[in-house]
Amino acid sequence: MDDYQKEIADLERQVEQLVEAEGDAKTIAELTMQLEILKAIYARATDLLRRGHADEGLRYGLRIQGYGDWNLDNVYAFVYERSVELEAGPHSAFVGGIKNTDFALMLNS
Repeated sequence: MDDYQKEIADLERQVEQLVEAEGDAKTIAELTMQLEILKAIYARATDLLRRGHADEGLRYGLRIQGYGDWNLDNVYAFVYERSVELEAGPHSAFVGGIKNTDFALMLNS
């Protein structure tokens, strides 16, 4: 389990505990939104990481954009930073934007 999976698991536990304790609904909603965003970014980063193992162009793209070697930390940083740059909107649209963005194309352009 990597650090990102641990962060997601910790946040999931925190949300579960708040729900079980009938905690503040606003806090639960905010943490749930954060969890959805982190899961979407992690899913896209790990997918891109897998694709890059077979695609030198993706690895080269990451290096020339200043993120360094092809590893989870650097690919995650790239996906995270590009996700933050997506147009802000309603939460579901933001998460959908992360899920639908072609991060590989961003590396090749």
